[in-house]
Amino acid sequence: MRAAATRSDAEPATADAAADAGNRKRRPVRSFVLRQGRFTPAQQRAFEQHWAHFGVAYQALPRDLDALFGRRAEHVLEIGFGNGESLAFAAAAQPERDLIGIEVHRPGVGRALNALADQGIGNVRVYCHDAVEVLRDEIAPGALDEVRIFFPDPWHKKRHHKRRLIQPAFAALLVSRLRVGGLLHLATDWADYAQQMCDVLDAQPQLKSQAGRGGSVARPAWRPATHFELRGLRLGHGVWDLLYERH
Repeated sequence: MRAAATRSDAEPATADAAADAGNRKRRPVRSFVLRQGRFTPAQQRAFEQHWAHFGVAYQALPRDLDALFGRRAEHVLEIGFGNGESLAFAAAAQPERDLIGIEVHRPGVGRALNALADQGIGNVRVYCHDAVEVLRDEIAPGALDEVRIFFPDPWHKKRHHKRRLIQPAFAALLVSRLRVGGLLHLATDWADYAQQMCDVLDAQPQLKSQAGRGGSVARPAWRPATHFELRGLRLGHGVWDLLYERH
Protein backbone atom coordinates (compact mmCIF):
# COMPACT_ATOMS: atom_id res chain seq x y z
CA MET A 1 0.00 0.00 0.00
CA ARG A 2 1.07 3.55 -0.62
CA ALA A 3 1.86 5.89 2.24
CA ALA A 4 -0.01 9.17 2.36
CA ALA A 5 1.70 12.13 0.73
CA THR A 6 3.42 14.64 3.01
CA ARG A 7 3.27 18.42 2.89
CA SER A 8 6.11 20.59 1.72
CA ASP A 9 8.53 21.84 4.34
CA ALA A 10 7.74 25.39 3.31
CA GLU A 11 6.13 27.59 5.97
CA PRO A 12 2.31 27.71 5.69
CA ALA A 13 1.07 30.99 4.21
CA THR A 14 -1.83 31.52 6.64
CA ALA A 15 -2.71 30.88 10.27
CA ASP A 16 -5.35 28.36 9.17
CA ALA A 17 -2.81 26.49 7.09
CA ALA A 18 -0.40 26.47 10.02
CA ALA A 19 -3.05 25.01 12.30
CA ASP A 20 -3.86 22.37 9.67
CA ALA A 21 -0.19 21.46 9.41
CA GLY A 22 -0.03 21.04 13.18
CA ASN A 23 -3.08 18.80 13.16
CA ARG A 24 -1.52 16.62 10.48
CA LYS A 25 1.58 16.12 12.64
CA ARG A 26 -0.56 14.97 15.57
CA ARG A 27 -2.60 12.43 13.58
CA PRO A 28 -1.79 8.81 14.45
CA VAL A 29 -0.18 6.48 11.93
CA ARG A 30 -2.94 4.61 10.12
CA SER A 31 -2.83 0.83 9.76
CA PHE A 32 -4.37 1.23 6.30
CA VAL A 33 -4.32 3.46 3.27
CA LEU A 34 -7.61 3.93 1.43
CA ARG A 35 -7.08 2.48 -2.02
CA GLN A 36 -10.69 2.09 -3.04
CA GLY A 37 -10.32 0.83 -6.58
CA ARG A 38 -13.28 0.76 -8.94
CA PHE A 39 -16.67 1.22 -7.29
CA THR A 40 -19.04 -0.69 -9.55
CA PRO A 41 -22.73 0.07 -10.14
CA ALA A 42 -23.60 -3.18 -8.35
CA GLN A 43 -21.65 -2.08 -5.29
CA GLN A 44 -23.34 1.32 -5.37
CA ARG A 45 -26.73 -0.37 -5.54
CA ALA A 46 -25.71 -2.54 -2.58
CA PHE A 47 -25.32 0.57 -0.43
CA GLU A 48 -28.55 2.02 -1.72
CA GLN A 49 -30.58 -1.16 -1.19
CA HIS A 50 -28.96 -2.93 1.76
CA TRP A 51 -27.08 -0.44 3.93
CA ALA A 52 -30.22 0.52 5.84
CA HIS A 53 -30.56 -3.08 7.01
CA PHE A 54 -26.96 -4.22 7.48
CA GLY A 55 -25.03 -0.97 7.89
CA VAL A 56 -24.08 0.78 11.11
CA ALA A 57 -23.11 4.45 10.91
CA TYR A 58 -20.25 5.50 13.17
CA GLN A 59 -21.51 8.05 15.70
CA ALA A 60 -18.73 8.09 18.33
CA LEU A 61 -21.27 7.02 20.98
CA PRO A 62 -21.44 3.80 23.02
CA ARG A 63 -23.51 1.17 21.21
CA ASP A 64 -26.08 -1.24 22.69
CA LEU A 65 -25.17 -4.36 20.72
CA ASP A 66 -28.27 -6.30 21.81
CA ALA A 67 -30.47 -3.47 20.56
CA LEU A 68 -28.51 -3.39 17.30
CA PHE A 69 -29.64 -6.94 16.53
CA GLY A 70 -32.91 -6.96 18.43
CA ARG A 71 -31.98 -9.95 20.57
CA ARG A 72 -29.54 -11.13 23.21
CA ALA A 73 -26.71 -13.27 21.81
CA GLU A 74 -22.94 -13.61 21.74
CA HIS A 75 -21.16 -10.87 19.81
CA VAL A 76 -18.29 -11.61 17.43
CA LEU A 77 -16.30 -8.82 15.78
CA GLU A 78 -14.31 -9.31 12.56
CA ILE A 79 -11.88 -6.52 11.70
CA GLY A 80 -10.91 -6.01 8.07
CA PHE A 81 -13.38 -8.42 6.51
CA GLY A 82 -12.36 -7.65 2.91
CA ASN A 83 -15.13 -8.87 0.60
CA GLY A 84 -16.98 -10.51 3.46
CA GLU A 85 -16.45 -14.18 2.61
CA SER A 86 -15.40 -15.24 6.10
CA LEU A 87 -18.02 -12.98 7.69
CA ALA A 88 -20.89 -14.52 5.69
CA PHE A 89 -19.50 -18.04 6.16
CA ALA A 90 -19.30 -17.70 9.93
CA ALA A 91 -22.71 -16.02 10.21
CA ALA A 92 -24.40 -18.82 8.25
CA ALA A 93 -22.58 -21.49 10.25
CA GLN A 94 -23.32 -19.85 13.63
CA PRO A 95 -26.84 -18.38 13.41
CA GLU A 96 -27.07 -18.31 17.21
CA ARG A 97 -24.31 -15.65 17.33
CA ASP A 98 -24.36 -12.05 16.11
CA LEU A 99 -21.45 -10.85 14.00
CA ILE A 100 -20.17 -7.31 13.50
CA GLY A 101 -17.79 -6.58 10.63
CA ILE A 102 -15.53 -3.56 10.17
CA GLU A 103 -13.96 -2.67 6.81
CA VAL A 104 -12.75 0.69 5.49
CA HIS A 105 -12.82 -0.12 1.77
CA ARG A 106 -16.21 0.66 0.25
CA PRO A 107 -15.98 -1.75 -2.73
CA GLY A 108 -15.42 -4.66 -0.34
CA VAL A 109 -18.27 -3.50 1.87
CA GLY A 110 -20.51 -3.29 -1.19
CA ARG A 111 -19.69 -6.86 -2.20
CA ALA A 112 -20.31 -8.02 1.36
CA LEU A 113 -23.69 -6.28 1.48
CA ASN A 114 -24.76 -8.01 -1.73
CA ALA A 115 -23.59 -11.40 -0.47
CA LEU A 116 -25.39 -11.05 2.86
CA ALA A 117 -28.61 -10.04 1.13
CA ASP A 118 -28.36 -12.79 -1.51
CA GLN A 119 -27.82 -15.45 1.17
CA GLY A 120 -30.57 -14.12 3.43
CA ILE A 121 -28.23 -13.70 6.38
CA GLY A 122 -29.72 -11.67 9.20
CA ASN A 123 -27.19 -11.92 12.05
CA VAL A 124 -24.58 -9.52 10.63
CA ARG A 125 -24.10 -5.76 10.88
CA VAL A 126 -21.22 -3.88 9.24
CA TYR A 127 -19.28 -0.65 9.72
CA CYS A 128 -17.45 1.14 6.93
CA HIS A 129 -15.08 2.97 9.25
CA ASP A 130 -11.74 2.83 11.06
CA ALA A 131 -11.64 -0.11 13.48
CA VAL A 132 -9.68 1.75 16.15
CA GLU A 133 -12.30 4.47 16.40
CA VAL A 134 -15.19 2.00 16.43
CA LEU A 135 -13.60 -0.05 19.20
CA ARG A 136 -12.63 3.01 21.22
CA ASP A 137 -15.88 4.95 20.91
CA GLU A 138 -18.72 2.51 20.22
CA ILE A 139 -17.84 -0.87 21.77
CA ALA A 140 -18.17 -1.04 25.55
CA PRO A 141 -15.52 -2.74 27.70
CA GLY A 142 -16.19 -6.48 27.96
CA ALA A 143 -18.92 -6.38 25.30
CA LEU A 144 -17.37 -8.86 22.86
CA ASP A 145 -17.20 -12.64 23.04
CA GLU A 146 -14.68 -12.92 20.24
CA VAL A 147 -12.54 -10.77 17.94
CA ARG A 148 -11.25 -12.06 14.60
CA ILE A 149 -8.55 -10.48 12.43
CA PHE A 150 -7.71 -12.56 9.38
CA PHE A 151 -4.72 -11.74 7.18
CA PRO A 152 -4.22 -8.06 8.03
CA ASP A 153 -1.91 -6.10 5.76
CA PRO A 154 1.62 -7.35 6.60
CA TRP A 155 3.36 -4.12 5.58
CA HIS A 156 6.27 -6.36 4.69
CA LYS A 157 8.92 -3.65 4.27
CA LYS A 158 10.74 -3.14 7.55
CA ARG A 159 10.34 0.64 7.45
CA HIS A 160 6.55 0.12 7.30
CA HIS A 161 6.28 -2.30 10.24
CA LYS A 162 5.05 0.59 12.40
CA ARG A 163 1.89 0.59 10.27
CA ARG A 164 1.01 -2.98 11.17
CA LEU A 165 -2.30 -3.26 12.98
CA ILE A 166 -1.12 -5.55 15.76
CA GLN A 167 0.81 -3.24 18.09
CA PRO A 168 0.83 -3.09 21.92
CA ALA A 169 -1.65 -0.19 22.22
CA PHE A 170 -4.14 -1.78 19.82
CA ALA A 171 -3.79 -5.16 21.52
CA ALA A 172 -4.60 -3.54 24.87
CA LEU A 173 -7.71 -1.96 23.33
CA LEU A 174 -8.81 -5.34 21.98
CA VAL A 175 -8.33 -7.00 25.35
CA SER A 176 -10.38 -4.32 27.09
CA ARG A 177 -13.35 -5.00 24.77
CA LEU A 178 -13.29 -8.78 25.30
CA ARG A 179 -15.17 -10.37 28.15
CA VAL A 180 -13.32 -12.70 30.50
CA GLY A 181 -13.15 -16.02 28.68
CA GLY A 182 -13.50 -14.30 25.30
CA LEU A 183 -11.31 -15.26 22.34
CA LEU A 184 -8.94 -13.32 20.10
CA HIS A 185 -8.26 -15.10 16.80
CA LEU A 186 -5.67 -13.84 14.32
CA ALA A 187 -4.35 -15.38 11.12
CA THR A 188 -1.46 -14.43 8.84
CA ASP A 189 0.65 -15.98 6.11
CA TRP A 190 3.75 -13.91 6.90
CA ALA A 191 6.13 -15.64 9.31
CA ASP A 192 7.71 -12.48 10.69
CA TYR A 193 4.28 -10.91 11.27
CA ALA A 194 3.15 -14.07 13.06
CA GLN A 195 6.18 -13.71 15.32
CA GLN A 196 5.41 -10.05 15.98
CA MET A 197 1.79 -10.91 16.76
CA CYS A 198 2.93 -13.55 19.26
CA ASP A 199 5.41 -11.16 20.86
CA VAL A 200 2.75 -8.45 21.26
CA LEU A 201 -0.05 -10.73 22.47
CA ASP A 202 2.12 -12.84 24.78
CA ALA A 203 3.11 -9.59 26.51
CA GLN A 204 -0.53 -8.85 27.35
CA PRO A 205 -1.02 -10.10 30.94
CA GLN A 206 -4.74 -10.81 30.41
CA LEU A 207 -4.21 -13.00 27.35
CA LYS A 208 -3.16 -16.64 27.21
CA SER A 209 -2.34 -18.51 24.01
CA GLN A 210 -4.23 -21.76 23.57
CA ALA A 211 -1.12 -23.15 21.89
CA GLY A 212 1.41 -21.88 24.44
CA ARG A 213 3.67 -18.87 24.09
CA GLY A 214 4.64 -18.32 20.47
CA GLY A 215 2.46 -21.21 19.31
CA SER A 216 -0.21 -21.52 16.62
CA VAL A 217 -3.24 -23.76 16.22
CA ALA A 218 -4.81 -25.60 13.30
CA ARG A 219 -7.29 -23.51 11.32
CA PRO A 220 -10.55 -23.51 13.33
CA ALA A 221 -13.76 -24.58 11.61
CA TRP A 222 -15.21 -21.06 11.78
CA ARG A 223 -12.50 -19.65 9.46
CA PRO A 224 -12.88 -20.75 5.82
CA ALA A 225 -9.69 -21.22 3.83
CA THR A 226 -9.40 -18.68 1.02
CA HIS A 227 -8.37 -19.60 -2.53
CA PHE A 228 -5.21 -17.55 -2.04
CA GLU A 229 -4.44 -19.41 1.18
CA LEU A 230 -4.97 -22.85 -0.39
CA ARG A 231 -2.74 -21.92 -3.30
CA GLY A 232 -0.04 -20.77 -0.89
CA LEU A 233 -0.25 -23.99 1.09
CA ARG A 234 0.16 -26.03 -2.11
CA LEU A 235 3.29 -24.01 -2.81
CA GLY A 236 4.62 -24.74 0.65
CA HIS A 237 3.85 -21.36 2.23
CA GLY A 238 2.95 -21.21 5.88
CA VAL A 239 -0.26 -19.98 7.52
CA TRP A 240 -0.42 -19.25 11.24
CA ASP A 241 -3.65 -19.15 13.26
CA LEU A 242 -3.17 -17.61 16.70
CA LEU A 243 -5.86 -18.16 19.30
CA TYR A 244 -5.79 -16.33 22.64
CA GLU A 245 -8.21 -16.33 25.55
CA ARG A 246 -8.79 -13.44 27.90
CA HIS A 247 -8.57 -14.39 31.57
